[in-house]
Amino acid sequence: MNRFRKASASALGIAVSFALSSANVAYAADSSDSASRSNDLKSRLQIAQLERKRPGITPSGPFELPEQTDPNDASNLKRVDAPPPRLAPDDFIPVPDRWRLINDLGLVKENLWDPYNRNILKADRPVYNDWFLNLGLISDTVFELRRIPTPVGLQNTGQAGQLDIFGEGEQFVFNQNILFAPVVFKGDTVFRPPDWEFRLTPVLNYNYVEVEQVGFLNVDPRKGDDRHDSHIALQEAFVDYHIRNVSDRYDFDSIRVGIQPFSTDFRGFLFQDNQLGIRLFGNRDNNLWQYNLAWFRKLEKDTNSGLNDLGDDVRNEDIFIFNVYRQDWPVWGFTTQGTLVHNRNNEDTEFYFDKNGFIQRPASLGDERLRSYRVTYAGINGDGHFGRLNLTYSGYYAWGTESSGTFTTRPQDIRAFFGAAEASVDFDWIRLRGSALYASGDDDPFDDTARGFDAIFENPIFAGADTSFWIRQPVPNIGGGGIALSTRNGILNNLRPSKEHGQSNFTNPGIALLGVGADLDVLPELRLSTNVNHLWFADTTTLEVARNQGPIDEKIGFDVSAAIIYRPYFHQNIVFRLSGAALVPGEGMKQLYGDETLYSVLGNLILTY
Repeated sequence: MNRFRKASASALGIAVSFALSSANVAYAADSSDSASRSNDLKSRLQIAQLERKRPGITPSGPFELPEQTDPNDASNLKRVDAPPPRLAPDDFIPVPDRWRLINDLGLVKENLWDPYNRNILKADRPVYNDWFLNLGLISDTVFELRRIPTPVGLQNTGQAGQLDIFGEGEQFVFNQNILFAPVVFKGDTVFRPPDWEFRLTPVLNYNYVEVEQVGFLNVDPRKGDDRHDSHIALQEAFVDYHIRNVSDRYDFDSIRVGIQPFSTDFRGFLFQDNQLGIRLFGNRDNNLWQYNLAWFRKLEKDTNSGLNDLGDDVRNEDIFIFNVYRQDWPVWGFTTQGTLVHNRNNEDTEFYFDKNGFIQRPASLGDERLRSYRVTYAGINGDGHFGRLNLTYSGYYAWGTESSGTFTTRPQDIRAFFGAAEASVDFDWIRLRGSALYASGDDDPFDDTARGFDAIFENPIFAGADTSFWIRQPVPNIGGGGIALSTRNGILNNLRPSKEHGQSNFTNPGIALLGVGADLDVLPELRLSTNVNHLWFADTTTLEVARNQGPIDEKIGFDVSAAIIYRPYFHQNIVFRLSGAALVPGEGMKQLYGDETLYSVLGNLILTY
């Protein structure tokens, strides 16, 4: 909205300048008869004063011309140090800059508390010369009721009479984030990137969890069955420098250094996070080509909030990224991207335990042995539309080596692949969606090749995203090591302790998904989103070894979800979402966890200034 007003103001300034130029040309062409021109100007002045009167606006008084006006004699023109009143004739209005032009025209009002009126805190005008400030403030409140598989505590269940493997799985989660996001940048950014940008985003977090089994939240059962925690994080802290423009259409090269957000693809399948790094980026050919060349060093995460933890050591893991985007290819309205990512992990020298006392590196699975790995991902991604058909797709092939396997001490080669696509068609106020995904699984945990696909740090926006039970909730691999079958806010069955602390694991059962969904704009401010996904394991061999259990069926089950998104003022400043999801277990899930239906109810309120 702010950029729209900036563009409108700029367009208005151009229009006024064009009108002035036209008037001055006409004036010069008629300068042979100055007396006649003077009389004509006086007549035009009277007409202009009548035309410029508006209801509710008090005129500032008549505007007088000199007695003798000769357009060829500059000495007769009065010096104007400030903009003239609004009722002045358009022949002699000085336009020092578009910010003062808006003030003089009186077209906008300024309100520091309202981001949709002119606001110096929202970069609608400079605070000094051409330096701007954009102050963001976000409150993100989440509450969840859920039932997930929960093991009985090893030392004590906390409930009499429970000697089984599985305990009561009902849980309650509350999470509150307050984000402060000041941005200072230099330069008029309507038509070109800023010359400098400085961004800082600290986050205040409070979280509370209540469960029914002791030993689930903390390795020490004396900590009980609930947990209060808080954390102060820094999610962004970077400087962005505009190196140069390479064309008159503002194609450019820029560099960004610091903690910054980045995603390797359109839907966050491989790596989407805020990490410490250096990124060189820009575009060419009138923005048809875009590129990124980046290096990131992973920060440790806070265990309970999932946010960056600057109080811990930086991890010994590097991510090197190069990608190229081509807009309007192969057809107009579609963007194709090629990417090459190399992940180098050297975390094979010491054990790491999270703040709740659980081991995270190495994973408590198989030999529980420290390891390192080198893996390269080659991917192709696309997003856009072919006529009425909206389409997003991603495909990756991963290859590399790891120092030892999960179930063997020998080094292993990595050969794995991943593919996903989501298509949709709009029918007036209804969008129908179809989703498909496949991540390869490992068929032999003891050989010299790991074939299970795993990401670096996934945050998938796909097939219902975090409305889906399987994507939103972690599913512990009870009885098969201290790891999760799938992690929170992730779709892959990667057998990691967590995606925040754990290493990638390429000895896993993989996953397959087919889904359908619909988005219905019931009202301009109300959307109903529904999704049904059918899930399978790609290969259950690794699960059978980890669980020491006979043949396990590949069927995970049906994930059914629905969400209501309400925006009372038709914009993103107040957004409330209420969603519910249930996982109806298939034969494989029943063999692993029983036939109990798992569910989650999520409420989310986002307030943005």
